[in-house]
Amino acid sequence: MRSVEADRAAALEEFAALLIAHGEAEEAEVYGALKRFRGVDDEEVEHGTEEHAEGNEALLKLLEVEDVGSDTWDTRLEELVEAVGHHVDEEERTILNGARESVPDERRAELGRAFQEERARQLSSDCGSLENVRRIVHG
Repeated sequence: MRSVEADRAAALEEFAALLIAHGEAEEAEVYGALKRFRGVDDEEVEHGTEEHAEGNEALLKLLEVEDVGSDTWDTRLEELVEAVGHHVDEEERTILNGARESVPDERRAELGRAFQEERARQLSSDCGSLENVRRIVHG
């Protein structure tokens, strides 16, 4: 999405679907289950949900920019990159490390399958559309 030679709009469309599908599947199938295990910090799980919301808001702001060659596009893209990068880093260090240590392998595999199924369902439903992202962000 940073490359001016690329089809930025198409890249954003693909990224939006992947980001929304990931967050929705994680919240629906993984986060709640992880709260039941000692060693997984409930506050970190809640914080992960808050960071999904922040990423979704940044995504919406970028989706609402009509000119993919504008300075506004570049600024909002960097805001999205920052929000998503921060979340991925924190989630990996906090929530997922706790899950690796505290959740039995079999249960993690079950959660992974449930996540993949929900992610696929989300992707097949045009989850990254501007209208759907607005609905998620604004409730």
